[in-house]
Amino acid sequence: MPKDDIFAEPLLQVPDFSFDDQVADVFPDMIQRSVPGYHTIIQTIGKLTSRFQQANSNYYDLGCSLGAATLAMRRNISVTNSNIIAVDNSKAMVERCERHLQTFRSDVPVQVKLADIRQQPIENAAIVVINFTLQFLPQADRSALIQRIYQGLKPGGLLILSEKFISNDPTANELLIDLHYDFKRANGYSELEISQKRSALENVMKPDTLVEHQQRIQDAGFSSQTLWFQCFNFCSMLAIK
Repeated sequence: MPKDDIFAEPLLQVPDFSFDDQVADVFPDMIQRSVPGYHTIIQTIGKLTSRFQQANSNYYDLGCSLGAATLAMRRNISVTNSNIIAVDNSKAMVERCERHLQTFRSDVPVQVKLADIRQQPIENAAIVVINFTLQFLPQADRSALIQRIYQGLKPGGLLILSEKFISNDPTANELLIDLHYDFKRANGYSELEISQKRSALENVMKPDTLVEHQQRIQDAGFSSQTLWFQCFNFCSMLAIK
């Protein structure tokens, strides 16, 4: 697995973070060392797929990156006439996702699309996954996407939403951020890497509070929702139509 050393050397000017070829090449290492609980989230997406799968349905991975959530769903779908649609707006990610999926044999077809998830139709869906993607969309566009997902889900359908979040309490927020940085230090990132990565993300990733996420889900019409995972300032929620 190629090591993420993108920010290991001092940069005269830190560019905005983008999911380009350089990031795509080291993404598995980057996300495992940067996102606490990522492996648990992916594993649980598989378990939830087993529980909420419906025959004759579509399954969506919005912001699929290299396809980890897509593979978790694919491995756990056992009902007939199931289709997975994996969508990402990064050409580098889509190309690698397609190659990655080809190494795993399955009867469940996957369509990998290079597209803006805000423009992707959601139809006849049993499950929709948005894994650490909503936070990169303009905040004004987030509610409309959740509403469209709700409308495209079948009764009993499931939304899985994983995000980095901010706390309403400044003291708690600072503590969670510090704990996350300790996590990154423990995984081998230097102070320079942490600082430069933070600067790169500053203008492109705008996290919401948990309350904002929960209100958005409620406003969309979901009958049930819960926070099922949290580690520091990272979480995963599920909502049932």
